[in-house]
Amino acid sequence: MSEELAVLGGKAIRSDPFPQWPVHGDAERASLLEALDSGRWSLGNEAVERFEETFARLHGCKYAVTVTSGTVALRTALLAAGIRAGDEVIMPAYTFQATATAIVEANAVPVFADVDRATLTLSPTAFEAAITPRTRFVLPVHFAGLPSDMDAILDLAARHGITVIEDACQAHGASLDGRPVGSMGAAGCFSFQSSKNLNCGEGGAIVTSDETLARRCRQVRNCGRGATDPESDLGIAGNYRLTGFQAAVLNAQLTRFEGQFATRERNAALLTEMLADVPGIIPQYRSDRVTRHAYHLYSFRYDASVYGVSREVYLAALMGEGIAGTAGYTEPLYRMPLFAREAYGPYTAARRERLNACPVTEAICHGEGAWLYQKLLLGSDEDTRDIGHAFAKLYRLRDHLREVRL
Repeated sequence: MSEELAVLGGKAIRSDPFPQWPVHGDAERASLLEALDSGRWSLGNEAVERFEETFARLHGCKYAVTVTSGTVALRTALLAAGIRAGDEVIMPAYTFQATATAIVEANAVPVFADVDRATLTLSPTAFEAAITPRTRFVLPVHFAGLPSDMDAILDLAARHGITVIEDACQAHGASLDGRPVGSMGAAGCFSFQSSKNLNCGEGGAIVTSDETLARRCRQVRNCGRGATDPESDLGIAGNYRLTGFQAAVLNAQLTRFEGQFATRERNAALLTEMLADVPGIIPQYRSDRVTRHAYHLYSFRYDASVYGVSREVYLAALMGEGIAGTAGYTEPLYRMPLFAREAYGPYTAARRERLNACPVTEAICHGEGAWLYQKLLLGSDEDTRDIGHAFAKLYRLRDHLREVRL
């Protein structure tokens, strides 16, 4: 009997489920009960303080300031670093919208720059081309868990007097030349939303080694109040405090973090090795300088010319083989209605006056980009080999893909 695609009636490569996410158990239950019994459920809870100390150390920084989300972490860092109405903030056009909305909510202007086609992180060349006299900040995104080209970005920023805030919301524990993400710019921002590699459902944090910046971040998250002064001249602030219950979950999740990190890296390396023999599937490029890749996503580019069908047809066939992939971001941020129409409500300073050309982002969004979620990398070597075998099968039967109907 000849081999056939599962989506056309053949036998699927895989029928067993991949590991579920999040992973939790007795450690989380015990930690939550400890926070409950403490009677201190917000700031002042020992779980919050312990997590901040551990998380700062994990990222090579002196301080960590927990907040309610990654988006709030970005906005808080910008406010604490002295952003002003109408300042321009350069960021990649290919990422989740929260990076840009955090800028808008700081009453500043997001300026979208293209990404590098191999790494899918901010292109230093595009960053430099986007700089104007009004540029005050740059937010490189460590996309999918891969550190950005920080040396080039930091060099350009220093030459132009631009502050670097790292968006590390997808990159917990990643590092470049041994330097943890979050420790290279003025601050780094993280998310603990439920899909993230370290999570408590929702939440976020800012890491920094700048004592003044850390203090101002704490004021922004605590209604403008510091540890000793009930009032401050900081300006706009709010209640963005993480609860003791969330920190309790995070502390328990940290006990699993390094083991899960190692598993993802091992399985990603195996999958990348297998995909080297599959034409038309190009994994996100990882240079030798990347000492740790978080693999929040296993990102790859799809070459439709090899397969003769759209990305959507290919991903449907991959799903048929038991491997769930997604096209990810299918529109550049500047084409989303919020940014195209500048529907910013009260944030009147955030008005775009120009649009940079982003051909790589257009290509990635409109046909090349795809990824696998991180939980697919938490299984065994055999599980990972199933993924590689599914990609190989679709290449062998690529002529059959034209028969697939969505």
